[in-house]
Amino acid sequence: MHPPSFGKRNVQPAQRSDSVRPDPASVIDLFPAPPPLPDSTITDLRTSCLARLDPNAVAAMAPERLTTDVERIVSEIATERKVQLNAREQRMLAAELVHDILGLGPLELLLEDDTINDIMVNGPDKTFVERGGKVTLSNIRFRDTAHLQNICQRIAAAVGRRIDESSPMVDARLKDGSRVNIVFPPLALDGPYISIRKFGKKAVDFAQLVSWKALTLPVARILEIASQARLNVVVSGGTGSGKTTMINAMSRLIDHGERVVTVEDAAELQFQQPHVVRLETRPSSLEGRGEINQRDLVRNALRMRPDRIIIGEVRGGEAFDMLQAMNTGHDGSMSTIHANTTRDALTRIENMVQMGNMGLPSKAIRTQIVGAIDLIVQVERHRDGGRRVTQVTEVCGMEGEIVTLNDVFQFEVLGEGPDGRLFGRYKVSRVPPTFQRRLQYFGLDRAWKAALEEADQP
Repeated sequence: MHPPSFGKRNVQPAQRSDSVRPDPASVIDLFPAPPPLPDSTITDLRTSCLARLDPNAVAAMAPERLTTDVERIVSEIATERKVQLNAREQRMLAAELVHDILGLGPLELLLEDDTINDIMVNGPDKTFVERGGKVTLSNIRFRDTAHLQNICQRIAAAVGRRIDESSPMVDARLKDGSRVNIVFPPLALDGPYISIRKFGKKAVDFAQLVSWKALTLPVARILEIASQARLNVVVSGGTGSGKTTMINAMSRLIDHGERVVTVEDAAELQFQQPHVVRLETRPSSLEGRGEINQRDLVRNALRMRPDRIIIGEVRGGEAFDMLQAMNTGHDGSMSTIHANTTRDALTRIENMVQMGNMGLPSKAIRTQIVGAIDLIVQVERHRDGGRRVTQVTEVCGMEGEIVTLNDVFQFEVLGEGPDGRLFGRYKVSRVPPTFQRRLQYFGLDRAWKAALEEADQP
């Protein structure tokens, strides 16, 4: 166990020389600086405090009780060593010790900050955070590479996975559901790298997305109708563009009587329905056996009597199984995919089906796509940090070997406001959708038409 960092946090990783140092003005001071005590004094306090703690008793203690006991021990040791520590300094040292014993060390402070969306650790001395779509260097540091490696191994072990030189990459999740990716030396040249996509504590709905100006009320209404009418939807976008958030928002309209099966690499979907079956992939063991990938889970999900199948992200051969599920009575299924436009999303799905070695010609794959997918929702992170729905596209049919699309909504940037935020409007297509009968079946055809009329108002 490595004691927590405290005091002067200027430890540099071994055998590294940075010719360009970050501008101090660009470093965001997330938390109060620790007291200016000598490193040797802080190390002595840590070591002495840890020596007085009973490991068995610590494991059974609640964090609040442990913090109180550690504060008392720190105070006693400081008195014995004649070290001047005020109450605030004692609390800070005790909190760091508890975070290192029970939690994830310096990362705990970042995980507790609800304004931070992403945490990116680039070695022990550089930790970046994203707030409001903007990435900034923080003042959080790890003591050394060994300290950071210990935290990485703790994260992986918590979900039954391993991270070391022989297995230097891992996907994991934290207790709150936050998604974690770790890259370990020798692949990581500057010490371990950690990327954390934080798990929102509150489920996001369309009202919240409208207030964030991620979309307008008519667009939100169309997406609500798509979910209620059990349309098959693919959400497309880049990394960190809000794909999972959009799936979560759309899922709130799923009927509570439906059985929903989710398939993910790292579980992060937040569904509110009572009948949700969550499946997660498993990596191979030390012997290279026992791997369960997304394709295996999608195939198994078809045998679990699902009403809808939700795939967290399609990235390989499971694309074919997703299309099969959407084509065999599992209407209302959803998935996400990495792509720059809705047209690119279809091309990527076609390429991934071919990756699965199905041996199907392109026209057959495109026919499957047209029969399976009803809507593609494109989300994008713009240069002002805002995430927005930029396209809502209907998959209409085939003309020869070309898939025909209809952009129900297309976002057009008009300019930039005094606050640096982009503004624009949606171009609207009033062409009746090919799934008009389905809308009529659910009694939502008039609501669809009314939403388009409202969106088309100047």
